[in-house]
Amino acid sequence: MRIKLVVAYDGTEFSGWAAQKDRRTVHGTLTEAVRQISGEEIEIIGASRTDSGAHARGQVCHFDTQNPMPPEKWAFVLNKRLPVDLSILESKQVKSDFNSRFSAMDRWYRYRILCGQRDPHRTRFAHFYGRSLDVEKMAKAAESLQGSHDFLAFTEELDPSVENTRRELFDVQVSQVRDEVWVDVVGTAFLRGMMRRMAGALFEVGRGHRNVEEVSMLLTQEGQENLQWPVVLPAKGLCLMHVRYGRHPRDIRSASIDKT
Repeated sequence: MRIKLVVAYDGTEFSGWAAQKDRRTVHGTLTEAVRQISGEEIEIIGASRTDSGAHARGQVCHFDTQNPMPPEKWAFVLNKRLPVDLSILESKQVKSDFNSRFSAMDRWYRYRILCGQRDPHRTRFAHFYGRSLDVEKMAKAAESLQGSHDFLAFTEELDPSVENTRRELFDVQVSQVRDEVWVDVVGTAFLRGMMRRMAGALFEVGRGHRNVEEVSMLLTQEGQENLQWPVVLPAKGLCLMHVRYGRHPRDIRSASIDKT
């Protein structure tokens, strides 16, 4: 049977989601725990390859097993073996054609910027700035990021296997929450470093280092060639909040946008 897991983690001590030789990763840690329990050489597929140091509250993954343990019990059993910075929030059986990566309708990421005093209880999870930002200008600039655009200027490192840098964002919101500024983005799929560089562009607008109009210009070939690309903010402020599948998940790889 195919098991779906909803996973949360503090990414500070992980080298990202994807497996890497001689590195502590979320995928590697989780895979080892599942294999110890099932006694099988299983492979885990994740919905998103979060960066080194980035966090998740709603990462989703799946694996196939012949272990007869009730699907709902996997969360309890795994959490007894997993380290304190990685937890399973939910486990359930799904149909055999469910794919955590390719059945996802969209992904919701949040980037947090701490504008108040330095707080040791939050510095692992937010980018510390310590000064106020112009949230109104940031929100105005964020409007231009919504829709289907070429996000080449918002990549951290272009994957040679990615031929299409066009992505679709359904919602981009900037909000002041007490002494933090949150950048919330919902989109189909994201290029490597895209979320952190988008947050960087809005951060530059908020601190007065970039004009609002420049953000939309970076979505054009002229802007990509002539304007300085935005800063890539640290991964620690980034969190994968939720992955949405809909009532009847299906493989959507046939869609025109490359799902990476």
